Amino acid sequence: MLVSFRRLFVAAATVLILSGCVRRPPEPLRPAPSPYPSRSAAPLVGGLVDRPIDGGTQGAVVREGADLGRCLAQLNAARVTFNPVPDRHATSVCGLSAGGVLGPDLGTVARMAPGDVEMTCQTALALSIWRRQSLEPAAREILGSDVVQIDHMGAYACRNVNNGAGSSRISAHAQAAALDFAGVRLRDGRRITVTKDWNGGTAEARFLRRIRDDACRIFGTTLSPDYNAVHYDHLHLEATDTRFCR
Repeated sequence: MLVSFRRLFVAAATVLILSGCVRRPPEPLRPAPSPYPSRSAAPLVGGLVDRPIDGGTQGAVVREGADLGRCLAQLNAARVTFNPVPDRHATSVCGLSAGGVLGPDLGTVARMAPGDVEMTCQTALALSIWRRQSLEPAAREILGSDVVQIDHMGAYACRNVNNGAGSSRISAHAQAAALDFAGVRLRDGRRITVTKDWNGGTAEARFLRRIRDDACRIFGTTLSPDYNAVHYDHLHLEATDTRFCR
């Protein structure tokens, strides 16, 4: 009986010793929390993209667009595709900060051409408001058709204003904070362009001037053919805290 007890004691002690020598598997690594809001996050009540334009829209764009997290939350809630990219600086005055690639707006049918445009988040926010609250409803009201494509000349360009003609001032394009809008294509096949449709008393001209006027309430600077000859073929839409419309 004593021998059996001693054997049992030795066996138990051996198990305890060995258990201390066995290495436990490492706990799985958990991904670091993303600094950007999830696309599945609850929608923002009264988000900017779905709010009618009013006297406070431009100020709200500057306020929300100045913080990348809040800007992304606004776009995500409105189902606007925007993929952030790392900050970069090509020169002391040219580069991109708090920016990304603007993709499709999943809340509407109109698509940018070319697509996947790199710009600041604040510019993407202003464009998304303009598209939903001005450009698309104005086309339905004045032209009787939906916009299916928005034609543009790009956002980022490391250059001075007026393409460097007679000015040494750096353009907002040098920080991807502006987009040059050229025109739209409608579901019924029509193509409306700033170049051919700006002047005259036509419905197309009224449409272009309506969206220019609305842009002045969203963007910091909006320039059209009424400003100078450099803008004969586009609207310059600049999402900054400036106040200039022509």
